[in-house]
Amino acid sequence: MITIYTDGAAKGNPGPGGYGTVLMAKVDGKAYRKELSEGFRKTTNNRMELLAVIKGLEALKKNGTTVTIYSDSKYVVDAVEKGWIWGWQKKGFKNKANVDLWQRFIPIFKKHKVKFIWVKGHAGNIENERCDELAVCAAEGANLKIDTGYENQ
Repeated sequence: MITIYTDGAAKGNPGPGGYGTVLMAKVDGKAYRKELSEGFRKTTNNRMELLAVIKGLEALKKNGTTVTIYSDSKYVVDAVEKGWIWGWQKKGFKNKANVDLWQRFIPIFKKHKVKFIWVKGHAGNIENERCDELAVCAAEGANLKIDTGYENQ
């Protein structure tokens, strides 16, 4: 089983933003940890929240992995856990934001056994706080990338 913590941040919304993702697993009694983050020059908070999840799932090497994702994003957690995403998909994501990311998310989500758990942000959850640090640091970094999905819409 893999545990993934995620967070996204954007200053100005839209503005500079970033995501932070922490993946953790125990295999044969040995603990593994991987941290991921990237910053973008112009994006939104919701895009970074969703991209954090995508990047975590894309980092998994084996299909069929049991994954628990902890996120402080009601947008992402509710969209999946309440099944909204499937209705959006059926309607071609008409009038929905972040279509490029949702379309990227769906195939990688279907490859695994994923459960989302919402956690309150900035409430002392150590791993969520670490993801926030990673996201903010990435958003404030040099050489910010272009979020083409946002800037080209």
